[in-house]
Amino acid sequence: MTSPAVGAPRPRSGRVERTTKETSVLVEVDLDGTGKVEVSTGVGFFDHMLAQLGKHGLFDLTVKTDGDLHIDSHHTIEDTALALGAAFREALGDKSGIRRFGNASCPLDEALAEVTVDLSGRPYLVHAEPEGMAPMIGPDYDTTLTRHILESFVAQAAICLHVRVPYGRNAHHIVEAQFKALARALRAASERDPRATGVPSTKGVL
Repeated sequence: MTSPAVGAPRPRSGRVERTTKETSVLVEVDLDGTGKVEVSTGVGFFDHMLAQLGKHGLFDLTVKTDGDLHIDSHHTIEDTALALGAAFREALGDKSGIRRFGNASCPLDEALAEVTVDLSGRPYLVHAEPEGMAPMIGPDYDTTLTRHILESFVAQAAICLHVRVPYGRNAHHIVEAQFKALARALRAASERDPRATGVPSTKGVL
């Protein structure tokens, strides 16, 4: 492997493997990628959402999960989200020179998602969706899991995340808009700021 040139920015990538009696998960992420995605969790709609995260965040993302889908999709989705958060945190490194804050609003037909993120080092989630959503998308995605995905990701990534969907009717659109807006907000927050030096905090650490 060729070492980075002296003075060159370090590669911003993370790799996490998580194995339990319920799941086996591999996640690799490159924050400075082009949106290349290779995802396989066995849960079709969740794969579709992870593809949105990579494509719209311009993150190169590999996710391979083998879970106990004979029970249901909960463990597979939860453990994947935990590993994704841990890989994202690893890729950020000490966060020197990043913008830190990001926000994005993404419409999808009748639905609108608004996301604001602070790569603060402190996990906190605020999440609001329209009430009365359909309980399932496809055969194996429980719509109550969207919040749990975000909770799990935030806990391991150690970020502050506010997600709000002020309106929407179709459950697929409501969830997909959230992932697209999350991708865009994370992309903005994790980008290097050419004017910045050091860690973007008066504390000196995030």
